[in-house]
Amino acid sequence: MAEQNCLVTNDWICGEYLRTRSQELTDATLQHIGITLASVAIGLAVSLPLALLARRWRFLSGPILGVTTVLYSVPSLAMFSLLLPFFGLSASLVVTGLVLYSLTVLVRNILAGLQAVPDEARDAAKGMGYGPLRLLWEVELPLALPALLAGVRITTVSTVALTTVGAIVDYGGLGTLILDGLDTTFKAQVLTASVLCVLLAVVADLLLLALQRWLTPWTRAPRIRTSRTGRAAAVAKVAEPV
Repeated sequence: MAEQNCLVTNDWICGEYLRTRSQELTDATLQHIGITLASVAIGLAVSLPLALLARRWRFLSGPILGVTTVLYSVPSLAMFSLLLPFFGLSASLVVTGLVLYSLTVLVRNILAGLQAVPDEARDAAKGMGYGPLRLLWEVELPLALPALLAGVRITTVSTVALTTVGAIVDYGGLGTLILDGLDTTFKAQVLTASVLCVLLAVVADLLLLALQRWLTPWTRAPRIRTSRTGRAAAVAKVAEPV
């Protein structure tokens, strides 16, 4: 009976809310995921050329990093207001703002990864006849993957959080439910949408971490296997009196 009346009593935890609003929660979650994926993908597509330009022409490095940092410092409400005349009240408005926010992390990480590629690896590839594009695709980008994927992880988690701000234009995914719940003091809706948002961030980070470990096996420290005799000798050495 308590569970059936939890909507009436406006409890924070309410199973009846999950049962009756499951479709609404699903739609909001899918919108949240869609906006996040589109923002990160477009941000990555824009960041890679910018990082290559900054790496190729050093005098562009400062302006590119400076502009992306300034964009990241713009408050979200101000950013959406500035973009509103160009995109109107649409999902494109939210995606564009999130893409601009993603550039500062992605550009810096990609640039750092490319700059960390050993000169010996480049020289060896050039000696084997690799052209610029093949060198980038088969040598530099694979070696820069740890830094690149670390940037993607940070960007994805932050984008999951920032997507909720899109609720001000009704394209905030779970953020829209959170805002509506706050306006109507609907406790179960606020808590459920907030928990789902946190779970999305955690799951996305874990999936990207697994992808990073799979794509960059050389970054994992090799396990040191000690024989039984070696372990016994080590224990005996520690037990020796000083």
